[in-house]
Amino acid sequence: MSAPVEPQLFRAAMAQLAAAVNIVTTDGPAGRYGITVSAVCSVSDTPASLLVCVNQASRMRALVEANGVLVVNVLTPAHRDLCSRFATPGLGEAERFAASDWQVMANGAPGLEGALVRLACRLVQVCEVGTHAVVMAEVEQVVLGAGDEGAVEGLVYFDRAFHQVPLRAG
Repeated sequence: MSAPVEPQLFRAAMAQLAAAVNIVTTDGPAGRYGITVSAVCSVSDTPASLLVCVNQASRMRALVEANGVLVVNVLTPAHRDLCSRFATPGLGEAERFAASDWQVMANGAPGLEGALVRLACRLVQVCEVGTHAVVMAEVEQVVLGAGDEGAVEGLVYFDRAFHQVPLRAG
């Protein structure tokens, strides 16, 4: 049996994996909350579903479970500052949400106006894996945002920095 991989080495390796930048939000009886997340992945198109990984220690884990809903807001380069707000520990929710315009989605959670895509989801299952919770969710509403109004670039996190994904030619 081999020795476990050192956490620092694993984090360095994962920094070389480009990932879309998202703000995941929830709202309901347990309250409104949002965090910046790069660990989002499609699971299936029938039914439309995705997974979101959040730290077990994050308030998001408990609130998503209690509220049963979430929205994945896919960001554009124009959202870099907002992304940083939602990643800042100790910053109050009122301050985070006041920095932009939000629309209540069909599931009751906030969707970011101007997001590239807004995916309103209902919680299906939460699995604990190490330090994180893997949140499985069924997509109930898709709103294509900024891309409808003209060409925009995407925002990814790679090598511990934000990068713009250039538009496809043609």
